[in-house]
Amino acid sequence: MGATYESDRPLDNAGRIFEALYQTDSRRPHQSLPVDDLAPADQTLQLVQDRADIDISGPEFNFARSIRVFDVRYARQHESGRDGDCNRSATVVLGTYGTQGDFSWQRSSITALPEAHAGLERWGQNCPSIYHRSVFVDWRDYEGNYGFEQVNY
Repeated sequence: MGATYESDRPLDNAGRIFEALYQTDSRRPHQSLPVDDLAPADQTLQLVQDRADIDISGPEFNFARSIRVFDVRYARQHESGRDGDCNRSATVVLGTYGTQGDFSWQRSSITALPEAHAGLERWGQNCPSIYHRSVFVDWRDYEGNYGFEQVNY
């Protein structure tokens, strides 16, 4: 790394960290891999873009493949016109991870949203006015426990 840190002050926590990481003598800092073993930057970028940088195809990585990302880009329901027609429109896409961690989007629908999703419970009922946008992520951890997060925007 080539950085040095010297101080006349007593060492606090930050000072101890700097002392541990940056040698004050002429020795080179410790590295986890020799520089010669690293892949060239352009090849490293290619590996990360195409797939995970390790093999995650085994069942022990099912938790990664269980992650789903629902993007409710918009969902709108309202009465319009003199006849009180109910106009509904929505754009929902679902993002999932493949066998080697490759991420992809596909069209989805309001009906595919998990029960835990909040904000569209009255969708399709009589036509109450609704306008909703959100990102909803759900998953199952390595023990099979369900978890989710939702961000409305």
